[in-house]
Amino acid sequence: MDFDGNLIGLIVTYIYVAVIILISEKLLKNRPSLARKFTHIMVGNIIFLLPLFTGRVVMTFFVAAPILIFSFLMTKYSPIKINNTITSSGHGLGLFYYAISWTVLAFLFYNQPYIIAVGIVAMSYGDGFASLVGQKFGKHKYTVFGDTKSFEGSITMFLVLIAMLCLSLGYYVFINNTFNMGYPLHILNLFVVIAVSALATVVEGITPKGIDNLTVCFSAVILYILLAI
Repeated sequence: MDFDGNLIGLIVTYIYVAVIILISEKLLKNRPSLARKFTHIMVGNIIFLLPLFTGRVVMTFFVAAPILIFSFLMTKYSPIKINNTITSSGHGLGLFYYAISWTVLAFLFYNQPYIIAVGIVAMSYGDGFASLVGQKFGKHKYTVFGDTKSFEGSITMFLVLIAMLCLSLGYYVFINNTFNMGYPLHILNLFVVIAVSALATVVEGITPKGIDNLTVCFSAVILYILLAI
């Protein structure tokens, strides 16, 4: 990948994020909780663009950091008050913590995007679908550290994570085989995927909402590195 790849990646990323925000603000404005989760989940798809980027600076400061800044400006702590649907419900700093995780992973693993994918998938699809299903269908509740969640949501998270980790890591296997990216041959291992999914689900279940965008992401990445790398 070269300068052209970075430029194309940046353009596509910014357009994609802009479209997500537009959909959230315009089409889902009357359903703020759904808008927030839609953004939470769909931003995670940026992991499929990461092979376009080269170097720590581009991935950290031109891809992840702008999302970090923008997400903070949409919180109630921002010096610039922006009325928006995305953060009008739920935990005000949740998406900001989400962006912190993105930025840290980009800085540390810019040349190993499959590791970034593990953390982001756990945080976006896993945690996102756990919340969606739990809110709508969660009848069997449990409470840990004062935060109530549901077994239906946790089971959904576990199953969605297995599916999405297999899909995303399989994508990186394909990219590696097609473009000779130099990734390890064993980045996709079903046992590791199940173990990471199980740990991330447990961590999400015992972590207060909001900071689970930190704990779920980093616990999944740490276990993945220990088992697969």
